[in-house]
Amino acid sequence: MKISTMLSYSGGFKQAAQQVVEMEKAGLDLVWVAEAYGFDGPSLMGYLAALTDKVEIGAAILPIYTRTPTLIAMTAAGIDALSDGRFHLGLGASGPQVIEGFHGVPYTNPLGKTREIVEICRDVWKREAPLVHEGKNFTLPLPPEQGTGLGKPLKIIAHPVRSEIPIWIAALGEKNVELTAEIADGWIPILFIPERAQDVWGAPLKAGAAERASGLSPMMITAGGLLAIGEGPEVTALREFQRSMVALYVGGMGAKGKNFYNELAVRYGYGKEAEVIQDLYLSGKKKEAEAAVPEEFLELTTLCGPVSYVKDRIAAFKDAGVTHLQVHPIPLGDQTSASLISSVKELVS
Repeated sequence: MKISTMLSYSGGFKQAAQQVVEMEKAGLDLVWVAEAYGFDGPSLMGYLAALTDKVEIGAAILPIYTRTPTLIAMTAAGIDALSDGRFHLGLGASGPQVIEGFHGVPYTNPLGKTREIVEICRDVWKREAPLVHEGKNFTLPLPPEQGTGLGKPLKIIAHPVRSEIPIWIAALGEKNVELTAEIADGWIPILFIPERAQDVWGAPLKAGAAERASGLSPMMITAGGLLAIGEGPEVTALREFQRSMVALYVGGMGAKGKNFYNELAVRYGYGKEAEVIQDLYLSGKKKEAEAAVPEEFLELTTLCGPVSYVKDRIAAFKDAGVTHLQVHPIPLGDQTSASLISSVKELVS
């Protein structure tokens, strides 16, 4: 099992990047960089590539609606070149509020577009022939009746460092998870409860795996949560840091009936709680929504406690098929984020 973390730059990106340098020395395998509707991800990943030597750098995620498929492929090839082959391309559909609200692009056919973007990216990186793609969502070159008629098949000018860059997909819905298990190198779930993963995702994962191309390696999975190692109730109380995030996602990341995270909580068995959290959050009662998040949910999505307890949680994630334990270190006393990475590295070995 490898160790990954999500870059947290609330205190400043350059400061966070320096922490990654220290965590790299401690054995961090992969750092994920978010984009959402903040700074663009590729700029930050290029900066990380210049500062680091070994840690792999992943996009988590690049939304599929905000760039053309070929630009996604070019961006991935560029970061892969800057990092000497350390890049992982994470793709996701995001949600209607961000895509239509912030980008002004229709949120349509996410599954079909994801499939075609993955196909186009892999064709671009291989450079076997000028790019031609005829799909329901993308046609390259553009048909003459849709443009000037001057479009021609082209190859990427640069020679990618790798002809195969790992592609991960952020997926929660059953159809999207099935697609991920069929075509992706890796899967990025969120709010992952290992003990309930089989009940929630077992069927779509099995269906997608049955259609998986023989040339693809077994699918990687990254999941985990807050990490705090120590004795006493003050350590387990650190799970509370997860409460506001859960309330935001389950309650506020989408309208009623269009919130994928709320639907996930329902599928986990927290239907009544998910409804209360959403109603409170959408009515502006954010603190009340946070208070409604079940303590059990916080415990099952974090790794906070004594060494023996954290080791048990790691085993649960491993048993659920997680290949990259995703941790968000919370240092205590004289601990540092790097020392926590070192500690958890020993626990997974």
